[in-house]
Amino acid sequence: MTSAELRTRPAHPTVSPLPAARRARPGVQRGPNLTLGPTRTARTLGLAALAVLAVIWLLPMAWAVLTAFKSEQDASDPVHWIWPQAGFTLDGFRTVIERGDLPLWMWNSFFVSAAVTVVTVAVSAAAGYAFSRTVFRGRRVLFALTVASVLVPPQMLIVPWFQQMLTLDLVDTYAAVILPQTVAPVMVFILKKHFDTIPRELEEAARLDGAGHLRIFWSVMLPLSRPMLAAVSIFVFIGAWNNFLWPFVSTSDPALMTLPVGITAVKDAYGVNYAQTMASSVLAALPLVLVFVFFQRHIVKSVATTGLGGQ
Repeated sequence: MTSAELRTRPAHPTVSPLPAARRARPGVQRGPNLTLGPTRTARTLGLAALAVLAVIWLLPMAWAVLTAFKSEQDASDPVHWIWPQAGFTLDGFRTVIERGDLPLWMWNSFFVSAAVTVVTVAVSAAAGYAFSRTVFRGRRVLFALTVASVLVPPQMLIVPWFQQMLTLDLVDTYAAVILPQTVAPVMVFILKKHFDTIPRELEEAARLDGAGHLRIFWSVMLPLSRPMLAAVSIFVFIGAWNNFLWPFVSTSDPALMTLPVGITAVKDAYGVNYAQTMASSVLAALPLVLVFVFFQRHIVKSVATTGLGGQ
């Protein structure tokens, strides 16, 4: 190689080792491909399969809503199960409202579910923070017992709970309906795992400012956990709203009946009427639908940003 060629040769190569097609353009971030597939055809087939599964999942709900707006005769007609011969009617809803004390049952369900949600979230969040951020003797054993208690079916605890309520003289009270439902070890586990994902540097910075455990829990952990707390609250609220067995066992006072118990009492007293049963079910599910519609953003955010989403 001559001296002229050496002078004209660049000191450092400027050719990128990546192909031109794979070079990232400025300001453009390339993320991972969608799980439905990297191509348009794969995504289309995936979305079509999901749409079919969604329709299959919604069919029972659609049948329940259609049956609720039918007469009792049309509700038992297997031929005209989509469009009734006599047309749609509100007789099922009127009968359920007239024969039962629906406003009282809905108020009891709302009060019990709200109280269970507040107490459960408060206790579970405090326990999850203690397991995640504090060190005390027997912490691992206690957490292992908490996780193991998830495997215990709630039906096995009905008799011990009822004996406790009898001992405390709380039968036929709101406290008897509310307190046993506040035991939620699975929520403690979920919140503990969520607190584990919060950087400890935030906690250390708060400690440098003189904050203790209570201040850190209230001012640092809880504000950073709003999406998860909202999701947990919705799950607990739905579970308490739909709970039938324990409210049925813990009270015999008609003034304390929740909506599932009251609807069952009406059905047992007047026989099985499909239109009325579906109408009462629609009325019972309507508040839950509204709760999910208003708070679905928090549920999606919590699942997408925590271990519930597989991350």
